Amino acid sequence: MTIAFYTLGCKVNQNETGALARLFYENGFSPAPTEESADVFLVNSCTVTAGGDKKSRQWLRRAKRRNPEAVTVLTGCYPQAFPDEARAIAEADIVTGSAGRRRVLAHVLRFLQTRERIVDIPPHEKGERFEELPMERLEGHTRAFLKIEDGCDRRCAYCVIPRARGGVRSRDEENILRELTALARGGYSEAVLTGINLSSYGKDTGTDLARVVARAAGVPGIRRVRLGSLEPDLMTDALIAGLAQTPALCPQFHLSLQSGCDATLRRMRRVYDTSGFRAVTEKLRAAFPCAAFTTDVIVGFPGETERDFEESAAFVEEIGFLKVHVFSYSRRAGTPAYDMPGQLSEEEKLRRSRRLQARAEQVRARVIAGMAGKTAEVLLETPVNRTAFTGYTREYVPVLLSAPGHRQGEIVRAVLGSYNGSRCAAVLVK
Repeated sequence: MTIAFYTLGCKVNQNETGALARLFYENGFSPAPTEESADVFLVNSCTVTAGGDKKSRQWLRRAKRRNPEAVTVLTGCYPQAFPDEARAIAEADIVTGSAGRRRVLAHVLRFLQTRERIVDIPPHEKGERFEELPMERLEGHTRAFLKIEDGCDRRCAYCVIPRARGGVRSRDEENILRELTALARGGYSEAVLTGINLSSYGKDTGTDLARVVARAAGVPGIRRVRLGSLEPDLMTDALIAGLAQTPALCPQFHLSLQSGCDATLRRMRRVYDTSGFRAVTEKLRAAFPCAAFTTDVIVGFPGETERDFEESAAFVEEIGFLKVHVFSYSRRAGTPAYDMPGQLSEEEKLRRSRRLQARAEQVRARVIAGMAGKTAEVLLETPVNRTAFTGYTREYVPVLLSAPGHRQGEIVRAVLGSYNGSRCAAVLVK
């Protein structure tokens, strides 16, 4: 039996798809050589935007049209957040949510025998535990991504994720370390810790992110630890001080900004303002002298005026982000922002997105130019030819360099040079 996967959304979703793939492969399934030939089609959905839901439906319908006898599975955040809507998708033979992922295999095996439709979307419950899944297959990756947290307790006005993912749940430290040990033995030297609200790790278990970072860095073979997206208000003085005790922690911090305008942040129901965000970056720079910041920014949120937009863009320039992921606000049913007054046109949101992205690219070029002449550690990731590689520094600067005699996955020292808008040229330190 063959299976094809289609994944939408964040790194956490991608990690979970990898785990589901391993679960199926270990139980007799194999990757489909082509989508059309698959016996099972599985969509791991994202519901952050209505567009994500639409893509999930389209993929399922296309799968059924190409192979009517195949088993089609819809799983993930979309069914969990909108169970009635997902249940009504006739092209999905099996519908499950973001909980009880291990049952997906059993549902597929049962459907193959009975051909009876299965809908299994148990609600998230208070006090539920982190669900352990098989270790993700990481072929082709030089960094190991580990999901160590799930769920979010926040209620941001634009976000449906708490409804889709439930409350904060932290993974057991010993399970994290066991998986990391296996990955290090497999040749991985950098571990990326991810989660839905990573900063909340340990909130439910009495530990914290700094402790698990320190323990992860202590695994033989793990030379770098990198963090996923962080909530700025949860970066307390104690957490920053704790993180600074681990030299292997990469000084790249993805702080979720969403807007650089205080009025917009209040409408978004974010729990910090720009002065608080600025203070966190200053503290991180004091603790990590080479700190680099990346972020997400939403443009065109309901009520955002031209002045609000300019204020947000100016704050992005002030902080000096290495990279900014710019998103146009997507109106999402089931969130308070859906019915807020002052909805902007799609055309205006697109214009603002392009304007902010252009300014963010100028900031990126300035930040990387300021690193020219510095020596940096580079993880060799993608071979360009027999001797050249692309890779990333600890600060997450993209690099192109010639490293004859070295292999993919190695960490080398290089002197950074000019930036061409895509990669920073570098020269290997012999």
